[in-house]
Amino acid sequence: MKSKQFDSILVCGWRNENVDINNQETRTEGKMPSLEQEVIFKKATFGMGCFWANDALFGAQPGVLRTRVGYAGGTTGNPVYKNIIGSESEGGSSHADSVPSTSGSNPRGDHTEVIEIDFDPNIISYRDLLKLFWDNHEYGLTTVIKRQYMSLILYHEEEQKRIAELDIEVEAGKRNEKLITEIAPAGPFYPAEDYHQKYRLQKHKWIMEELNISPDQLQTSQIAARLNGYLAGVGKLQDLEKDVKVLGIPEKIASFVKIQYLDNEGGSLYC
Repeated sequence: MKSKQFDSILVCGWRNENVDINNQETRTEGKMPSLEQEVIFKKATFGMGCFWANDALFGAQPGVLRTRVGYAGGTTGNPVYKNIIGSESEGGSSHADSVPSTSGSNPRGDHTEVIEIDFDPNIISYRDLLKLFWDNHEYGLTTVIKRQYMSLILYHEEEQKRIAELDIEVEAGKRNEKLITEIAPAGPFYPAEDYHQKYRLQKHKWIMEELNISPDQLQTSQIAARLNGYLAGVGKLQDLEKDVKVLGIPEKIASFVKIQYLDNEGGSLYC
């Protein structure tokens, strides 16, 4: 029998302690009667530049249940952020620039910053997620960049591999260029440090406090994913207004998030 892993998901302060986080497993969301539902979900994993931006981009999409950022695609075990930063000669600039390099007994790793997404395939398809992937790279799809920020698709099933391989040919044809995106099977995923999770939301600690969202829950909370995206100006205003009602977001928070959304809409997500 397939073993199961369980975690908790926070929906506006309501917790569900029996949430299966394996691929294509079911979960019951929330404990309020209006929110209880069985959801079959799948995983998607992408590398496309600074993962702060990706966390916001995907978190605000209908059908995305939760997101977490981390490191994957490499060979070194238990990577930490400072160890995956490439040398300056490799090019690229992002939040890495302010972090001192490591050396000696703490060698650099070879992982990529990625976003891991749990999504409901009945609401948003893998191809829908890929469209966001192709259209929102920090460094583009043809620029050779250090492995930390490379274009990367890690597939969780053969169907995802098939779709990605077809899509990359279509996208290359549209651009009339060879794309540098690497497509590979998903291996171990290492969650990034807490301060990387839901970066935009963490700029407004008072929201987390009012919703009782702890640092650990930033990786498991659907409302955290949604607010993180809306605060960055991602998504649609009608979806924000719908989530305010469905997730029971308090008026004080909803009003503030709406202002931030309107101020940031259409702006760059990248550092």
